[in-house]
Order: sequence, then structure tokens, then C-alpha cells
Amino acid sequence: MSPADDARATVFARIRAALGVASLDRARRAAVARRLERHPRGTIPARAKQSRQACVTLLTEMLSAQGADLRRVHTPKEAVGAIASYLGTCNLPPRLRMGKDPMLATLPWREAWDIERSFGPAGPGDRASLSRAVVAAAETGTLFLVSGIDNPTTLNFLPEAHTVLIAASDIVGSYEEAWDRLRAIYGQGSLPRTVNLISGPSRTADIEQTIVRGAHGPRRLHVLILG
Repeated sequence: MSPADDARATVFARIRAALGVASLDRARRAAVARRLERHPRGTIPARAKQSRQACVTLLTEMLSAQGADLRRVHTPKEAVGAIASYLGTCNLPPRLRMGKDPMLATLPWREAWDIERSFGPAGPGDRASLSRAVVAAAETGTLFLVSGIDNPTTLNFLPEAHTVLIAASDIVGSYEEAWDRLRAIYGQGSLPRTVNLISGPSRTADIEQTIVRGAHGPRRLHVLILG
């Protein structure tokens, strides 16, 4: 065992001792397994129980209130134009770092021939990135981005400006529905290594209660809702 494993084992042993349970308590293990299989739902707020269009509107309102830039686009061509326009508005060079996401790959990039695209995880020199959100929960205005070659996690954190594309049909009301969607895509018990929940650009008020953007990630979050 490594020192980290030893420390972890010690912590768990103390918790079990405090609870008065054994490490091989089969009944408790079975209870946990049953709970995980059932995916019990918490209280779902009324604002999450709305029509699809109402959820799109709510997501827009929630993300806007948290500092994101939102735009509804109705065609892939509009999406590419919006990306190019946003880079210009932010005074950023026409360069994007992105992954191998099939939906992003099929966008008509010829309509924005001046955008230079590079693929793979983001590096320190990348100023703008593009990802796709698999699903979004309207109740809090939260985008679900999964790790992998299609959408490397570093795209969410390193560049100054992060554009996220999400299909309107992938916007649901609650977190429970969002996790159901992920399980339907990836299968039971086989989620991606990381699921990042994003509700706005990076900001903090830790220092003298002054809002500072870009402390832990992109200073700008640009969300495109397609459809």
C-alpha cells in the first residue's frame, strides 16, 4: 500500500468504528448496491417541470444571470457564424482548440474559412476553445460536459474564452433527467471518467469580496443553443 492508500484505509476504519459497523458488513453493502441501482430522486422543483421550450428559456435566463453570453442559433451555418463573430467581438485571434466531437465536426466550417482549428487537449497558448455539452439541466442553468477524446476536459479550463454548443433537444428540466440521459448514452455503471458541470464563466470573490473573472478557468463562457 502507498502512503495515500494507508491514510485512506485509516480514515475509513475510524468512520466504521464510529458507526459501529464491520468492514465486511454484507447487509450494508447490499443496501448501498440497491440504492445505487434504483437512482432515487430528490425533490424536483416546479421550475424543472416545464415544457421543452420553457426549459430552453429557463436555461438561457439562468446562464445569463450567471455571466454567460447566450445565443440561440437555428442552423449549423448560424452556429459557425456566431463562433466567428464572438471571437471578433472578444478581440481574440480566429483560432479554436477543439476535440473530435462528431456533431462539431459536421458543422459547415467552410463558412468560416478564416478560423484556424486545432484538435486535442488545450495548452497554455490556446485562447479560445469549443466543446459540446451532452445535456443541460435548466433548473440551475447547468451544462454537462463529459471527458474524452471528443471533448477533452482541458478545453473547459485553460483557454480564456470557452464556447459550448448544445442542441435544444438536449436541454432537460432537472438534474435527475440529465443523469438519466447520460446513463442512456453510456450505459448503466459506465459513465465517462469525468463529468464537468458548468453554470457560468470562472469567477471568485475570495479576495476582499471583489469579483475576479478567470481565477479557475475561462473568463468568458459563450453558449450556443442549436435548434
